[in-house]
Amino acid sequence: MPSFDIVSEIDVNEVRHATENATREVSTRFDFRGVEASFEYKDGTVKMVGEGDFQLKQMLDILRNKCTKRGLDPASMDTEGKVDITGKTYTRVIGFKEGIEQDMAKKIVKLIKEDKLKVQASIQGDKVRVTGKKRDDLQQAMQVLRSAELGQPLQFNNFRD
Repeated sequence: MPSFDIVSEIDVNEVRHATENATREVSTRFDFRGVEASFEYKDGTVKMVGEGDFQLKQMLDILRNKCTKRGLDPASMDTEGKVDITGKTYTRVIGFKEGIEQDMAKKIVKLIKEDKLKVQASIQGDKVRVTGKKRDDLQQAMQVLRSAELGQPLQFNNFRD
């Protein structure tokens, strides 16, 4: 029986490279000249340090642009963290969403069932396995999930025929 897994993964090496590229761009930009502004990659998170909230927003745009160029989905960036203000420095930590949480997995299963596709979806830890009798049904399920706005990037792997 054909099946595939729905996962949400990011390549941490690409995140590190995007952070290094963003650091290089900040060091060469005119509006950041003579200003303390930096990116630091550590354990799957990126710490941004700047001298103002406006600079942090610009730095976030730079990082988002570099992640997109490296093939990372900007929707995987967790930008909900608050800004810490210490003296004249503003600090923000950007995390990356990895793995499918239980409520998101339930939402995916519900979405597949609402479309009345001839497939079965089951939650298996931090991934969702979809099985069906025909390959076309599985591809139709992939299309439904790609068109849905779930707020988290999804990848389809482990496709077995």
